[in-house]
Amino acid sequence: MNINELHESFKNCSCKKEHNCPIDHVVIGRGVLSSLPKLCERYENIILVSDENTWQACAKDAFGILEGKIKKNLVLAANGDVVIPNEEKIDEIEKALPDGCDLIIGTGSGVINDLCKYVSFKNDLPYYIIATAPSMDGYASVGAALILEGMKITLNARPPKAIIADTAVLAQAPIDMIRAGYGDIIGKYSCLNDWRLSALINGEYFCQKVYDLTYSCADKVKNMAKGINVRDEETVGGLMEALVTVGIAMSYVDCSRPASGSEHHLSHFFEITGILDKKEYFSHGIDVVYSSVETAKLREKLVASTPKKIEFDRKKWENDIRRIYTTSADGIIKLQDKLGWYETDDSENVISKWEEIKEILADSPTPSEFVEMIEDAGLDYSEFEKLYGNKKISDAVRYAKDLKDRYSVLWLNFRYFD
Repeated sequence: MNINELHESFKNCSCKKEHNCPIDHVVIGRGVLSSLPKLCERYENIILVSDENTWQACAKDAFGILEGKIKKNLVLAANGDVVIPNEEKIDEIEKALPDGCDLIIGTGSGVINDLCKYVSFKNDLPYYIIATAPSMDGYASVGAALILEGMKITLNARPPKAIIADTAVLAQAPIDMIRAGYGDIIGKYSCLNDWRLSALINGEYFCQKVYDLTYSCADKVKNMAKGINVRDEETVGGLMEALVTVGIAMSYVDCSRPASGSEHHLSHFFEITGILDKKEYFSHGIDVVYSSVETAKLREKLVASTPKKIEFDRKKWENDIRRIYTTSADGIIKLQDKLGWYETDDSENVISKWEEIKEILADSPTPSEFVEMIEDAGLDYSEFEKLYGNKKISDAVRYAKDLKDRYSVLWLNFRYFD
């Protein structure tokens, strides 16, 4: 993809915001690891970060290509089955930084990218990411999704200077990781609807051009399902380009709003409660696309209903938060008390604008359309219902919103319909 042309097209945007993204290079294609010597010619004290899987997939090849410049090779061990992006791993990377370190290169996908992004930002170092799976849209975003003090937190950082993705490597990623990237993009139909909703109800900043760019990525990817199922290398490369483009869209607005809404909040709920309760949960992107069915159900219900303000029961809410989030409950209660949204009365605004709100809610795929897109990619929505069950899904619809400081259809449902 031509990163400079994209940056140029967003100059002088009608939203009046200056759209910036400090990514210098996006290299996607077969054999692109060969570009590493040129991309790294100005660096001499590099740390290469991977995990046990991504070392085998790609990092050992990068190490061989850059041998002599890499002063520290750090292979992170998993906590159980996965590497968790928590305080322990952040500390491990920081302690491994070589004297005079001038570049961090992460090799992996979501977790490795988020860890390296955060450590590079905290230590004022540039970083590159060598992608090993087209599994999520955070490669190019400003946010680093971490689990700190048991809470899923997205901290502002900065994007990598370069994104390198060999399509031959991407196509060999576990099929669920490829499907997760597909799911993460399909979920944009849900979060973009939430963005429009909040712009109308709360006057939140909205950029039509960023919205259109992200929406176009979802439209392109929904037609890629067949190629994804057979690991078609060109299709997987197209998916990776869409994921990077959405990440750049987030960087243009300095937050994840164009790419993360109610469906992501549900996904974070299942991840956090899974970690707290030591229960199984789906990978992020797969949870996102399954959760998009649930948010579509809410929109369909709300369009056919009339809003009626529901009085907030503080005692019940706090009891439920403690039941669900256990050791993380205090932090969640503190966040919502700081935001003060439960004390905010927006009923006059919502009721007076209800016809406009319904038009927005209706302008999104239906639950059955989401299920069809899920099945096209070889996923089975019934597996989502089977794994989590009605009670947990119901809790997520009511209380996933409390994990974040972002308005979505979950808030609208809780205040006026639930």
